Amino acid sequence: MHLVTLLIFLSTIDLFAQEITKQEYIDTYKDIAINEMDRSGIPASITLAQGLLESKNGNSRLATKGNNHFGIKCHDWKGQKMYHDDDERRECFRKYKSAGESYIDHTDFLMNSPRYEFLFYLDETDYRGWAKGLKKAGYATSPNYANSLIDIIEENELYIYDKPQKLKKKRVNKDLADIDKQEFEITEPHRKILVRNRINYILAREGDTYQSITEEMEMMPFELARYNEFARDSKIEVGQLIYLQPKRRKASVEFKYHTVEEGENMYHISQMYGIKGKHLYRMNRMKEGDEPEEGVILNLRKAKKPDQVEAE
Repeated sequence: MHLVTLLIFLSTIDLFAQEITKQEYIDTYKDIAINEMDRSGIPASITLAQGLLESKNGNSRLATKGNNHFGIKCHDWKGQKMYHDDDERRECFRKYKSAGESYIDHTDFLMNSPRYEFLFYLDETDYRGWAKGLKKAGYATSPNYANSLIDIIEENELYIYDKPQKLKKKRVNKDLADIDKQEFEITEPHRKILVRNRINYILAREGDTYQSITEEMEMMPFELARYNEFARDSKIEVGQLIYLQPKRRKASVEFKYHTVEEGENMYHISQMYGIKGKHLYRMNRMKEGDEPEEGVILNLRKAKKPDQVEAE
């Protein structure tokens, strides 16, 4: 065999030998997927399936060169970037220092994007609902995206990682010899603390009231009303977004505009993006109490220039 041909052949063998298998990928990243599920409520099976699909089992160029396991594009990203041909040539993608950083950013990306909010009403074990919801929300352009995720989950039994993870701890106190080797289960109340626009919030559950949430979260009586801009005697609806910290003056960097849809009002939009109502009105040169018409484009980060307002 010619020397050059031999070297190419051996290099090809070495390249294929280094590729990660599905099972190796799952074994490597299942723990961080479970941790992210505990933090956010996103099923670990969904996270793993997306990672497997988007990164080609960790072997794609985005994964090997940029630690990007979920195909997340720049979207005003302030970190390192890399360019890759996708739907168009040389599209901008986020680049991470590690795969773990990619997993964490994937969680934050879904948690902080209003278009994915409805998914967090689903149970952690409803991987089918999550898969279909991700497709509906436009995470990927492939018409078979939901079915692809479901197939990966079921073929690899990834749903086993969606079961509640019970932590166990051994007591090793010599002074308590009678329980020296006894195991204790440590469980936390099932209340997910989510984050949007760098603000902690929860989704109201059945039976929640202003008083019960205040007591559970150990807050002052006035805080929920102030942070959420509603009255203390307001009725709390199931699934309602309740901020546990003050809202901000503007939306997070990836959200510059919002097109008003039927039934939306300024309060709903201010809650959607974590913006104080008065600042949302000021940014759009509107009088407090007025409501926008369907189809109007609202600014979420800075005031429109006068000529922009007239043009609209």
